[in-house]
Amino acid sequence: MMKTAIIMFCLACSLCSMAQDEVETTISADFVSHYIWRGQHLGDVSIQPTLGVEYKGLSLSAWGNYGLSNSDDAKELDLTLSYTLGGFNIGVTDYWSSDGLDPEGRYFKYDAHGTNHVFEANVGYDFKLFSLQAFTNFAGCDGENKDGDRAYSMYFEANVPFALAGVDWSAQLGVVPFATTTYDTSDFSVTNVSLTASKDIKVTEHFSIPAFVAINTNPCSKHAWLVFGFTLRP
Repeated sequence: MMKTAIIMFCLACSLCSMAQDEVETTISADFVSHYIWRGQHLGDVSIQPTLGVEYKGLSLSAWGNYGLSNSDDAKELDLTLSYTLGGFNIGVTDYWSSDGLDPEGRYFKYDAHGTNHVFEANVGYDFKLFSLQAFTNFAGCDGENKDGDRAYSMYFEANVPFALAGVDWSAQLGVVPFATTTYDTSDFSVTNVSLTASKDIKVTEHFSIPAFVAINTNPCSKHAWLVFGFTLRP
């Protein structure tokens, strides 16, 4: 797993060495009232910074989550390497959380039976009217199936964007096909049914703040949340 981290670092260095006018950089921070991920409540009020670089469809990004209202919320740092060509996309994500198999919460610990990292591959396609994504955990701190073996946890999601009354909307449906403790499912389950409305809040003539309100539900666990968030960018 250390090799994966080294490869990602080398790719980041190579991207940064390219001509500046050919590389796009993302610097932003989301503030959310709840941290909801694929129908799971992972934290309360949180800040979620993003740093990324992209060159001709190849991108490397770092994303984090830090609880603001609850010091017991897990800290998270995710690295994603992805490639997009037209509507097609493929990628690999290294998720790390301070909660996991390592009681000391060390980042640079890649022991297969004692790491807090989870490695996930994804592939998807954006058909414009809707998009489909498939995700599979293939290494690290994955969940277990009914037999107590590695579940190779999978998650599938459909997203439908649309505009209504001057607001950008998106509807999401997420399912988990098999039993896994990662998503707390015992068989095929619908774990995410969500509706999000987004709109820029105009502050000045040249500055606006993207904001959203989302209704997130998990039919499997029978939970629901109403989430507000906004994004700051330089």
